[in-house]
Amino acid sequence: MSPKNPDMDLIGEAIEIMANGGIILYPTDTVYGLGANIFNNDAVKKIYEIKKRDSSKPLSVLVQDANSLELIADLNKNSRAIVDKWLPGPFTFILNKKKIVSPYVSASTKVGVRIPDYKIARLLASLFPITTTSANITNECTLSNPQDILKQIGNDIDLVIDVGDLGGAKPSTVIDLSSSKPTLVRNGFDSNDMDSLKEDLEGLI
Repeated sequence: MSPKNPDMDLIGEAIEIMANGGIILYPTDTVYGLGANIFNNDAVKKIYEIKKRDSSKPLSVLVQDANSLELIADLNKNSRAIVDKWLPGPFTFILNKKKIVSPYVSASTKVGVRIPDYKIARLLASLFPITTTSANITNECTLSNPQDILKQIGNDIDLVIDVGDLGGAKPSTVIDLSSSKPTLVRNGFDSNDMDSLKEDLEGLI
């Protein structure tokens, strides 16, 4: 699929698959991710099985836009300012979750949220939020093209959206905005804007 001109029929097929409990492999602005409807607990559990991931470790959620984000997470004045300025982008912001988010997605009171700077990924979340977690076996390397990914994780995927090799294979940078003091949790995708973002976060302390 072309990242700039997505095949909307295929996008619709992918959404329908997830709506019916299926799993997709899809590209983002950082790495390929595994997508499922966050409101389907069986599908979410299947993501854990594919990744061989401990169910106590939360999954992040991808939403289409900032308005959709408010469906699943609480925003205060400061976190709203950061989200509005820095998303879409290669960042995961951890926020206090709303009750609509199943404990199968996140067993804690928090949830990581992404709005990628990638048209295909946002289109896939146009009807409901989807899981966004790197498409790899836990603790194994993150790969950058679907062929290698499927060799690692197996073929238990209902649909693959292939845009070619993404290169780099670095996940998003994770920042916790759930308390009054923002915390950098993970350095990820190299962004030229990191120094500016850090200045904005320091301004909130």
